[in-house]
Amino acid sequence: MVEGGVAKADKTEFTECWRTTWKTPYIMKLALSAGIGGLLFGYDTGVISGALLYIKEDFEEVDKKTWLQETIVSMAVAGAIFGAGIGGWMNDRFGRRVSILVADVLFFVGSIVMAVAMAQWMIILGRIFVGFGVGMASMTAPLYISEASPARIRGALVSTNGLLITGGQFLAYLINLAFTHAPGTWRWMLGVAGLPALVQFILMLTLPESPRWLYRQNKVEEAKAILEKLYPSDEVLEEINALRISVEAEKADEHAIGDSLMQKLKGAFGNVVVRRGLYAGVTVQVAQQFSGINTVMYYSPMIVQFAGFASNKTAMALSLVTSGLNALGSVVSMFFVDRYGRRKMMLISMMGIITCLLALTVVFWQAAIRSPQLNMLESTQFGANGTCPSFKSAADAPSWNCMSCLKAECGFCANAVNEVSISTPLHFLAH
Repeated sequence: MVEGGVAKADKTEFTECWRTTWKTPYIMKLALSAGIGGLLFGYDTGVISGALLYIKEDFEEVDKKTWLQETIVSMAVAGAIFGAGIGGWMNDRFGRRVSILVADVLFFVGSIVMAVAMAQWMIILGRIFVGFGVGMASMTAPLYISEASPARIRGALVSTNGLLITGGQFLAYLINLAFTHAPGTWRWMLGVAGLPALVQFILMLTLPESPRWLYRQNKVEEAKAILEKLYPSDEVLEEINALRISVEAEKADEHAIGDSLMQKLKGAFGNVVVRRGLYAGVTVQVAQQFSGINTVMYYSPMIVQFAGFASNKTAMALSLVTSGLNALGSVVSMFFVDRYGRRKMMLISMMGIITCLLALTVVFWQAAIRSPQLNMLESTQFGANGTCPSFKSAADAPSWNCMSCLKAECGFCANAVNEVSISTPLHFLAH
């Protein structure tokens, strides 16, 4: 619960956010500085999709073993799970500002480790560090923004974090594309991620702690000084009173429930309002993660390649469309989230995600069942004029997969001469 209550959606519009922040730029400074955590989250999601294409070229073991590719991608997600859990404890114990600073350090260290990696395990280790930072930042940044923003524009300001997440994904694809011909390719792609973390670390050193956390720590004067920078002078006293009532009610609930984890869980599930809110929040987050959109974002260039565009550069360029539309959707939500409500926007977006993912599934399924399956016997004895010559002459033909076909210099798939044209796609399966 945050001070100020819930603003009425019909009176709170996105234009009010611009009007308020124009009068009080300090509010936007707080929101954007904390929102860089969202940018880091988005950049990490997008950058690995392009970097993985070049990591496979430098490490033969990664190219041959899909489980290594999956590990490199998923370790950041695993780290984020633990980072979010630890971040919750750190937020209560040390404050929002300190949690963001620690997240920046972890992200910066992880980026450097990946950039200088000499083996696969170093990349995985760097991804774990980055995941810890992403997990801590992704749950702390929205909290910090919501507690340090006026209630009437809170929805729009918290949405800036979502915009920076999708904007970070788009930026990652642009940077991937920029480094396609640079020496080191994937090292630059992954290493550049440390710059936003460094910028946020410096900015957060100049910003205050959340006024709500300060008030909970009985630092009333410090909390009041921050609120005076956020609200007009005639509204400060009202906000302090609202903050006092909210914190006192929260402390009373905690005292009645108890201090141990089991007591808190029992108290939370025993409260009807808290239980319903918990169910709703968890359901929304699970639905968001299990919708499958993250898979598309992590493997977007590889999906494009499997569609027949073999060039790494072409695949990343076409992936910009996906990330660009993703960022555009965030802008649209910022305009309408306070006007039409969170629930309606979520339902509309979920229907769009489900529809597009089903379409993607059907297209690839149809391509798979309609493509002829060829083996070496059929290629040499029955289909000599209908088989890729590179496949017949390859020493490692039994280990060929779809990507081997796409990168072969023949006329059956996208080739080195014209890597954006597609002829008859053939699946070379060694059975």
